[in-house]
Amino acid sequence: MISITNLQRIIPYAGPRAAVFVGPLNSAMDEFGIDNPLRQAAFIAQLAHESGSFRYVREIASGLAYNGRADLGNTNPDALRIAAAHLSTPGPWWRGRGLIQITGYNNYVACGNALGIDLLHEPTLQEQPVHACRSAAWYWQWRGLNTLADVGDITGISRRINGGLNGVTERLAFYAIAREVLTA
Repeated sequence: MISITNLQRIIPYAGPRAAVFVGPLNSAMDEFGIDNPLRQAAFIAQLAHESGSFRYVREIASGLAYNGRADLGNTNPDALRIAAAHLSTPGPWWRGRGLIQITGYNNYVACGNALGIDLLHEPTLQEQPVHACRSAAWYWQWRGLNTLADVGDITGISRRINGGLNGVTERLAFYAIAREVLTA
């Protein structure tokens, strides 16, 4: 279990947001098997970077760039129909949300089914701390990231989350602090 003090030591710029996320974060890690200090350090380091120290649970960009992305399922007839019913298009409707931003129709379907929540019609549920943490932990498990965390492969984890090494220096810095704090 991560204490609020430890979370604030790892992510100092989280400030009071750490208190909002510490409970849901602990529950999500427990639910999805992120259950030892190396896994927790890697997970928290990635969340710290991906969310801007828990500032963002919704992608800053509008999501328009995701329209027409078949790889995200955003060309699926159901995706087009559901988004249109909400006076939107698939890209903005299913833009990145959560502490590890789940993006696109296909990923919202998979995540919503796994968590037992309706993310197709209520995508903003992922902006709530409990679902932001659960969706991140689900994604972590779904992508097999505990295996990489167990051997300290932060660059491998970063590639699976982000598709490249965007922000890897910050991810590694958060990881070093988290390992120190959680394994002390």
